[in-house]
Amino acid sequence: YSFTLKGKISDADRKLILDGLGEAGSAYRTNVYANGFSGTKKDISKTDILNFVELALEYLDHSIDANKRADNMYHAYNLMAVESENEISISYLSEMLEGQVAVLSAGYLSSESCLAVLDGLKASSLFREDQYSYILYPDKELPRFVDKNNIASKKVEQSGLLKQLLKDGNKQIIEKDVAGNYHFNGSFNNANSLKNSLSELPKEQYGKLIEQDREYLLNIFEEVFDHKSFTGRSGTFFGYEGLGSIYWHMVSKLLLAVQECSLKAIEDNENDEIVGRLLDHYYEINEGIGVHKSPELYGAFPTDPYSHTPAGKGAQQPGMTGQVKEDILSRIGELGVMVNKGKLQFKPDLLRKEEFLQKGGSLTYTDLNKQQKELNLEENSLGFTYCQIPIIYKLAEKENLEVVFSEDSILEHDELLLDEATSKKVFERTGEINRIIVSIKK
Repeated sequence: YSFTLKGKISDADRKLILDGLGEAGSAYRTNVYANGFSGTKKDISKTDILNFVELALEYLDHSIDANKRADNMYHAYNLMAVESENEISISYLSEMLEGQVAVLSAGYLSSESCLAVLDGLKASSLFREDQYSYILYPDKELPRFVDKNNIASKKVEQSGLLKQLLKDGNKQIIEKDVAGNYHFNGSFNNANSLKNSLSELPKEQYGKLIEQDREYLLNIFEEVFDHKSFTGRSGTFFGYEGLGSIYWHMVSKLLLAVQECSLKAIEDNENDEIVGRLLDHYYEINEGIGVHKSPELYGAFPTDPYSHTPAGKGAQQPGMTGQVKEDILSRIGELGVMVNKGKLQFKPDLLRKEEFLQKGGSLTYTDLNKQQKELNLEENSLGFTYCQIPIIYKLAEKENLEVVFSEDSILEHDELLLDEATSKKVFERTGEINRIIVSIKK
């Protein structure tokens, strides 16, 4: 089916691909059920595996391109509909923050395209001004009860069965209210209810009309209720990650994704404007996260992790959410602590100068022997621990790296990269290293 990658996949090609994959999976499942697993192992060549991976990546890339929206964001969830025996169509749910995080994390987009996604996101209905952050999906006005289950008059007029049922006063399928509006039977809960009621109609009286209008009525039913677009609480609740809610874990996922894009842009030597604008987005998203806010704005203790913030309320549902993991990873990325081929490296490209101490201070930490220690910090420095070893950053005239061992010997490097042997001592927490001093060029 690789011929379909050359352009837009048609509804007919989509059905062809689905049938091919479905039948292959069905044949495999049937064989396993009938014969079990043979236990026989076969060799697969490296070339075949690489070719398979390359082809899979082509399909993934094609899928990303196909889901680009006019506003430079990307569709996240698609809905399929079987139009006929030979065609399957695709429609889209509304824009979602999750989809933008996914495409930014995919490693497929160029730095310029990443910037376009973020610009589109900031200008979209997902941006929530009061918290300066992003909701999961656009807020919306839910229809009132009287606005639901209404069948358009012209749809009724085009159905011989519905007109006959109304004429006969039969309310098994449709009912006309005192205002002249038409509604499906109020006890229906899905399309199966409609199918069952159609099968219960007297055959001698309505048989031909049922045969003629069955698919038409099922299509009207789906148009009225749009069950295939139902997303549960996200589209109906106002709390618990529902309408208007910020889901903080997803915002932190966004932060980490934008950091990855920013670091890649720096690594690829993109121009200053692109890098600068990516970093602007990064720090704006970062400032929107609770830990940087006042208790009044956040609605809770800013240093406590919370699940979500509904519209018109403060942060709700406290707990050790996944947000904590993403925020730790983002902070490590800001500090520029990286591991490359077993070597510990320091590349604080995202670290801002204002984070360095304006006057002397101290770093309190717990060492490998579970003893609390305190280390003095000079002006224009900052400190943190990595594998329980104090790392001291300080602004200097040139880059330099000093590893201070427990016996007070010092190992110096002209670049901010440890050798593999010293890195291993850090990772294995051998206790041989007392601290690491990283001099960063002003």
